Amino acid sequence: MPPARVLSLDELISRAVELAEAGPRQLLGIAGAPGAGKSTLAERIVAEVGSAARLVPMDGFHLAQSQLVRLGRADRKGAVDTFDANGYVSLLRRLHRLEPTSVYAPEFRRELEEPVAGAIEVPPSVQLVVTEGNYLLLPDFPWQEIRPLLHEAWFLDLDAKLRQRRLTARHEAFGRSPEEARAWALGSDESNAELITPTADRADLVVRLPEPPAP
Repeated sequence: MPPARVLSLDELISRAVELAEAGPRQLLGIAGAPGAGKSTLAERIVAEVGSAARLVPMDGFHLAQSQLVRLGRADRKGAVDTFDANGYVSLLRRLHRLEPTSVYAPEFRRELEEPVAGAIEVPPSVQLVVTEGNYLLLPDFPWQEIRPLLHEAWFLDLDAKLRQRRLTARHEAFGRSPEEARAWALGSDESNAELITPTADRADLVVRLPEPPAP
């Protein structure tokens, strides 16, 4: 992985604001391993940019639990083949070409553990779309079609042990026992991280925050 630059949250927000001002619409992708803090960083950026920005996470393209059960993949939800990658690419294409009407994106609801269709509106007035997820920079079909659609791509790095602790705490918060949470963080999540980390060299910026945001 390329060396990470240590940048403050304020510096990253300023960079995102400059990107938004380049208009008419810019797509910023934030990639990284599970638990790196992608969603928290993306949420902070969108909140600071305001109404000119929208967050469209990759997680909205999780396959429904019924499909994961049918496919025999429910025990590794979050792995690369548990997403509708083609659907995600298609949505990013629509957002990139700035359609004259609103585009509606799905949102993953953790309290349901399911995606909800049409939950995020992206009107034509939005200048910055921030999308975040594990697999934005993968070189494999169809994921490799995402990178050319992003005007800028960041890879968020975090110390592996801290990332694993955060993941374990997250899994516990959503109802897993401490033993189950640790097994998931060190098993499925870490396998995903091993796939994702080498993709950092496809980013414009590999960054570490001096004070990682709370998950």
